[in-house]
Amino acid sequence: MKFYYSEKLSSFTNLLHAFTTKDSGNLAFHVGDDETDVQKNHELLAKELGYEKNSLVHMQQIHSDIVHVVTNEDFKTPPTCDALVTNKTDKALMVMVADCSPILFYDDKKKVIAAAHAGRAGAFKNIVNNVVEKMQTEFGSNPKDIHVSIGASIGVCCYEVGSEIYDEAKILGFEYAMQKRDGSFYLDVGTILKKQLLSCGIKRENIEFCNDCTCCNTQKYFSYRAEAKTGRFAGVIQLTL
Repeated sequence: MKFYYSEKLSSFTNLLHAFTTKDSGNLAFHVGDDETDVQKNHELLAKELGYEKNSLVHMQQIHSDIVHVVTNEDFKTPPTCDALVTNKTDKALMVMVADCSPILFYDDKKKVIAAAHAGRAGAFKNIVNNVVEKMQTEFGSNPKDIHVSIGASIGVCCYEVGSEIYDEAKILGFEYAMQKRDGSFYLDVGTILKKQLLSCGIKRENIEFCNDCTCCNTQKYFSYRAEAKTGRFAGVIQLTL
């Protein structure tokens, strides 16, 4: 299995994390793959990264701005949301994507982690602000102590959108993240996310992006835009003792 790691998050010894790739196999149960094969991929991933498979919490992702604080029941019934937050040391959090941005958060002072799913809808709804607010209200985090790593996602090079999305972006104040080329509109989700994180009080030096475009690199990543019927790769994070 092949993963890649955040340089920023790798400096913390009490943190387990990784972003998976196509070589890690599909991790989603809802895309038509045999459930036994998906379970095997999860078992291999847990073994490789060193977390208990039965501790993993993932989400029923719905392109919302909902942030869920993890409970002990969430492994049995994945919560319907697009971000997870916890200070528990025995819970691996997973976000699954295939063009959207997988985002991992870590507050080293309060020992709090989060995983979020942000595509166009999540960015337009400012889900990252909701994550930071939840880390503050539930666990007392200071945004200046939060480190954020954003994994591979579709780039502005490939993310063509319709004129109605351009109009929506203008209304929401995101025109700065739109490009017009050859009469078509292209959206830069990463630019929106970075500006939102900075507005939350996250330090610029604590924000890290993987610049790979999933749509350009289908040999390495699953891409819904490029492949339509495809699997999901993931971001995983867990606090360790």
